[in-house]
Amino acid sequence: MFEGKSVLQIFVMGGFTMYVLLGCSILSVGVILERLFNYYRKSRAGRIAFMQQIKAAVAENRIDVALAVCDASLSPVAMVVREGLKQHGSQATEITSAMEREIMVETTKLEQYTSIVGTIGNIAVYIGLFGTVLGIIRSFHDISRLGSGGISIVIGGVSEALICTAAGLMVAVPAVVAYNYFIRRVDAFVVDMEYCASATLDLLQPSRKG
Repeated sequence: MFEGKSVLQIFVMGGFTMYVLLGCSILSVGVILERLFNYYRKSRAGRIAFMQQIKAAVAENRIDVALAVCDASLSPVAMVVREGLKQHGSQATEITSAMEREIMVETTKLEQYTSIVGTIGNIAVYIGLFGTVLGIIRSFHDISRLGSGGISIVIGGVSEALICTAAGLMVAVPAVVAYNYFIRRVDAFVVDMEYCASATLDLLQPSRKG
C-alpha cells in the first residue's frame, strides 16, 4: 500500500486531520524545548551552595550582600529567599507569609505552558482516531458510489485511514512523557523553595530554633 511513496505523500493520504496533528506536534515541541531551557537556567545554581552564601552574609548582618546574591541568581529559590530577606526585622509570620506568596508566584511561572503539552498528549490520539473514522467513512462511501469493490478495496481504505491514528500516537506519547517530567521538575522546585524558605526563617529568627 505504501511502497514507493514518500513521507509527504503518505502524510497527504491522511487528510486534513494530519495538518491538525502537525500543528499540535510543532506546538508541543516548541513548548517542550522552551520549558527544558527554562528549567535548566533556573536550576543551574545549587541549593546548598546558594544557601551557604546567604547564611554567611546574614551571619555578618550583611542583608544587602544577601539580597545581591539573590538578585544575581535566576532560580525560584533565590526569589523566595529574597522576599524573606526583604522582611528582615519583621515578625516570623510576616516573613513566612511573604515567602509563601512568592512560592505561589514562582510555582505558577514554573507551570506556565505545561498544560498545553498535557492537553495535546490527551487529545492527539482522539484527533487521530477522528481522522481514521473519517477515512473509513470516505472509503465506504466511495465503494457504495462506484458500486464495485471488494475486501481489497476496503482494506486499502482502512490502511490509509489508520495513518491518522499512528500519527496521533506519535504526537501524544512524547507529549505525555514530557508533561509527566515537567510535573516532577516543578515538584522538585517546590520542595527546594519550601526548604530554603524554612532555612531563611531560621536565619532571620534564630530564637525560633530553640
